[in-house]
Amino acid sequence: MKKLFLLSCVFINFVAHSQLLDPVKWKTSINQKSNDEFELVMQATIDEHWHMFSQYTPDGGSLPSVFEYKNQAGNYKLIGKTIESQYQKVYNDIFEIDEYLFENKATFKQVIKVTNTSLKEVKVYVEYQACKEQCIQQDKTFTFTLPEIKKEGTVAPQKEVETPKKDESSEVKSITSPEISTDGKELIFESTVDTTKAENSSELTIDDSTKMTSSSSNEITSNKEEKRSLWGIFVLAFIGGFAALLMPCIFPMIPMTVSFFTKQSKTKAEGVRNAVIYGLSIIAIYVALGSVITAIFGAEALNELSTSVWFNVAFFVLLVVFALSFLGAFEIVLPSSWATKLDNQAGKGGVLGIIFMALALAVVSFSCTGPIVGTLLVEAAGKGGIAPIVGMFGFSLAIALPFMLFAMFPGWLNSLPKSGGWLNTVKVSLGFLELAFAFKFLSNADLVLQKHWLEREVFIAIWIAVFGAWALYLFGKYMLPHDYQKADKIGVGRLLMAILVSTFTFYMIPGLFGAPLKLLSGLTPPIHYAESQGGFGNNSIPNQVIPEHAHIGPHGLILFDDYEAGLAFAKKVNKPVMLDFTGDACANCRQMEDKVWSDNAILPILKEQLVIISLVCDRKIELPKKEQYISKTTGKEIVTIGNKWTDFQITRYKSNSQPLYVILDTEGKDLSEKPIANTNKEDYLEWLKASISKF
Repeated sequence: MKKLFLLSCVFINFVAHSQLLDPVKWKTSINQKSNDEFELVMQATIDEHWHMFSQYTPDGGSLPSVFEYKNQAGNYKLIGKTIESQYQKVYNDIFEIDEYLFENKATFKQVIKVTNTSLKEVKVYVEYQACKEQCIQQDKTFTFTLPEIKKEGTVAPQKEVETPKKDESSEVKSITSPEISTDGKELIFESTVDTTKAENSSELTIDDSTKMTSSSSNEITSNKEEKRSLWGIFVLAFIGGFAALLMPCIFPMIPMTVSFFTKQSKTKAEGVRNAVIYGLSIIAIYVALGSVITAIFGAEALNELSTSVWFNVAFFVLLVVFALSFLGAFEIVLPSSWATKLDNQAGKGGVLGIIFMALALAVVSFSCTGPIVGTLLVEAAGKGGIAPIVGMFGFSLAIALPFMLFAMFPGWLNSLPKSGGWLNTVKVSLGFLELAFAFKFLSNADLVLQKHWLEREVFIAIWIAVFGAWALYLFGKYMLPHDYQKADKIGVGRLLMAILVSTFTFYMIPGLFGAPLKLLSGLTPPIHYAESQGGFGNNSIPNQVIPEHAHIGPHGLILFDDYEAGLAFAKKVNKPVMLDFTGDACANCRQMEDKVWSDNAILPILKEQLVIISLVCDRKIELPKKEQYISKTTGKEIVTIGNKWTDFQITRYKSNSQPLYVILDTEGKDLSEKPIANTNKEDYLEWLKASISKF
């Protein structure tokens, strides 16, 4: 009964994955900008639960969409870059990076300037990755038919071409070219891609209901993920504002400022009103700062900067400077003349005077708030859009609320703790945090460059040193420049914080020896970006004998990257083969490797009973010219290694999604009843045992 159930599961799995998937449907149009300039518009409609990736999704994760404009030389030139609609930013816990992706719809536009007036058509090749529970690598070739352009630069009207009626068989349609107006209006020629036909023949099919319209496509708006991201920035900024409130530059000013409003005002209501104006002024000042940052750099520029190597290196240096300031090496202050002038203005009274008091607070407290504000703006820059404004609103709200609340309820002032050395302890603690997070930016730059200067073990060792030094400071083992005197005893709160930091420090130590450190997922470099996959002191992997055309994969497994070489090795050692159709940028493949292959019951089978051949279906390495061919199955050109293994998977197993696993004998014949895709440990283990038992 159990075997029958397993076979049923496998069969259902196979049916679901043995068809060629095409989750992205395309529609194209030409938008005439002038006589010789045209905007090529490509609109993608993405099936529910699927997503594709932006051209700018960071390296180290899923593959970006790539647009290649054919036959450019002497015919036309590109005006600017290919513009895309708004993507969403989603953290991928497999690759441990933020990815930029589209769901439901995506629009791509490219303006071209025609230099050859006899040019009839423009071909655009697009390659993209689409993912759901599996990932597939797809490509299309679009053909844009241009109207005739006269040599003197005017567009010649074209005769309407007779077109057959649309039928239900998805055959290729002919093009109806309307007459071209030259009255200066932008015209759009719409066309719908028959993706089934285009996939096989590299042709663009055009719907016979071609239209002219002066409207442009609606851009994709921000979604729930982006809203959650902004909420994250707001919460982080609010916590940062609260931390700044507990610093020596601000905390002592709360009772003084509130007392000023309550005593100088004629009535309690007036005092409350003045405190509210003061708080709102603080919020306005910091929100204005966020607005200026966004206006100067622009939302998209901030977003692109966040993935730049130089941006990450610059902010590593900046955060180190901030950290040293908090630790007491020096003070970051604005010119004292600024504070003096603002104080003079504040003394004039009235609403304007209150506003200048708020501005004076921002200037005087800069040595404490500046590093926190700088760090928040760096984090917000990575989100783009209005994130800097949202961040500054959250930060200033946390600072302004106490001033307003204590003015409304003066009795609360009696419950405030007295100023003292604990304020500097808060400041120093923030310095250690700034120093630790500075190395995250340096790690980002290293990951993009793939220089391996800051590999996982080195990064973790630095964090252990920083948090260990922080713990010793909290225990009172040494003093820093701004500490008044070495404490003979420490408070209970400081002791509990010291224990918490010490616990976190000890937690990180096993990471030096290969432990995954799931609490730090996304902060540390990926586990494969290390000197040794097993961590320091693990010599088991280097001692393995690695056959030709093989390499060490996850969990120390030997993986062949060539089918024939792997099959020959299987004959030599007389073991069955597991075909692993995978991808370099396949998140679901990594998930199977991390969560299923690592199982204590499964890993020994993979290591000892099988020869694994991993065929990477998205690898862009070009095949030698003599090995390139036209696929008999799809009619496509097979140019890269990824093309070759994708064609093999489609031809033999009628599937184009990864991961996909098959068990073969030494002659290359299937032993498994059906291929299996990503599944749970129990089903995968049963499938392995059932397939291997037939060898």
